[in-house]
Amino acid sequence: MPIWVDADACPVPIREILCRAATRWQIETTFIANHVITLPPSPYIKRRQVPQGFDVADNEIMDQMQQGDLVITQDIPLAAEAIEKGADVFNPRGQAFTKENIRQRLAMRNFMEEMRNAGQVTGGPAPFSQTDRKEFADKLDRWLQRNGRK
Repeated sequence: MPIWVDADACPVPIREILCRAATRWQIETTFIANHVITLPPSPYIKRRQVPQGFDVADNEIMDQMQQGDLVITQDIPLAAEAIEKGADVFNPRGQAFTKENIRQRLAMRNFMEEMRNAGQVTGGPAPFSQTDRKEFADKLDRWLQRNGRK
């Protein structure tokens, strides 16, 4: 059960956590981005650079992932597709996307996009924090204990 990372917007501390886990648990982890990212050498860590373009990295993840894999993404539409295909999905803050919450997350995302387009909302999510990092590490550890192979 490999891990697929939507690496274009993945914070560096989360990439580091994923790389350490990939090597420790000997689990294939692939980072997909449309730009060059630096990763440590490991037989379990792969990088795939895709061309620039709308949803190119997302489409690559969807083409490669299978049921039971883990997808790490902040992209809610990608999360919805991956869940539909049977993946476990969570974001870099350690929040799970599930069958039970993805519709609400999509609706909120679409609503906020409409508000931003109308000039009603400015700003974005809170800055990435040490608490977010810990939440992610804990969530990944629990997933690996249930699904990882060592």
